[in-house]
Amino acid sequence: MLIFDGDYPMAYGAFDLNRNLSLPIAEARALPDEDADTRWPNAGIMATLPEMRRGRVAGALVKVVGRIKRPHSPLWGYSSGDGAYAAAQGHLAYYRILARRGEVHLLRRRSEFAAHFAQWAAVDAEGGESSSLPIGFVLGMEGADPILWPEQVEDWWADGLRVVSLTHYGVSSYAHGTGTAGGLTPQAKPLLRAMARLGMILDLTHIADEGFWQALALFDGPVLASHQNCRALVAGERQFSDEQLRAIIKRGGVIGASMDTWMLYRDGQLNWAKAGISERRDLFPRQAVTLAHVADHIDHVCQLAGNADHAAIGGDTDGQGGVEGAPAEVDTIADYQQLAGILARRGYDQIAIEQIMSGNWLRFYTQWLPA
Repeated sequence: MLIFDGDYPMAYGAFDLNRNLSLPIAEARALPDEDADTRWPNAGIMATLPEMRRGRVAGALVKVVGRIKRPHSPLWGYSSGDGAYAAAQGHLAYYRILARRGEVHLLRRRSEFAAHFAQWAAVDAEGGESSSLPIGFVLGMEGADPILWPEQVEDWWADGLRVVSLTHYGVSSYAHGTGTAGGLTPQAKPLLRAMARLGMILDLTHIADEGFWQALALFDGPVLASHQNCRALVAGERQFSDEQLRAIIKRGGVIGASMDTWMLYRDGQLNWAKAGISERRDLFPRQAVTLAHVADHIDHVCQLAGNADHAAIGGDTDGQGGVEGAPAEVDTIADYQQLAGILARRGYDQIAIEQIMSGNWLRFYTQWLPA
């Protein structure tokens, strides 16, 4: 069955963590770590291009990332917007070189998107070999700090960027994010106006509650939540409330369930600032979180919607630190296939399962990418 991964910050792993993600996964994992104290270990890599093909992960929303470091910011960042912009442009250059070598397709338009997935669907229907097929990438931005002024989003659009989230952890140039309480900054309104004019998609993931409602009121374009779970199941502001989830559903959006165990662990929401990868085993055993928990969040979205049209996979693949931050059954991205069986045992029919595994993302992007 085909999979579309709704969130894979791949360039961060290749560029910032210095990983070779064109190798078979065993080879990529075997490479020595440059600095085990400051970088997540290669042994925990969940996804490389060959492993995505093996797992029939035909496409993904991949991210460019460049964060500005601000007072009390929980994560490392650049001292200026210029540095954040340059880093994100480096991520873009990484995806472009993969495309030049034919390893991936950069999907900017709906015609490109449709042709790519038609090729994969034909191979999948015949049970054919997918090891030589390119992976389809839609380009997104995790936190909008690399957009140095609102009008610059036009340059990013020309570069192929199609999805933007306003913020990540802490406060960005445009909005309060995870771990903070607050709304949009003054620059957000002209940015959202420019995004809507271009046809850019707004990713609401990570935004604080006040900013969430402000952004929905200001932005009349397409919205999604690339990797977002349900507050009704796991307490904490990193997850969305039912009211927020219903608002995305009402706008026709898709909500990708994250594989991050911190967002799936039910026995009390961990302090997000203390839930680093190195401490996960001390805070809770990996075996305490399974793909059944991921299915719970998918099912919750389906129950809110009254159908299976808005729930999907939003892996946050390797963004949560890799295997140490993933459910117990997940060793690589290919193990996402196990979700299909879990959903079937819960009574979901084949059509609904295919929608959740890839079809909802495919429908959404086919509708909203430019012609």
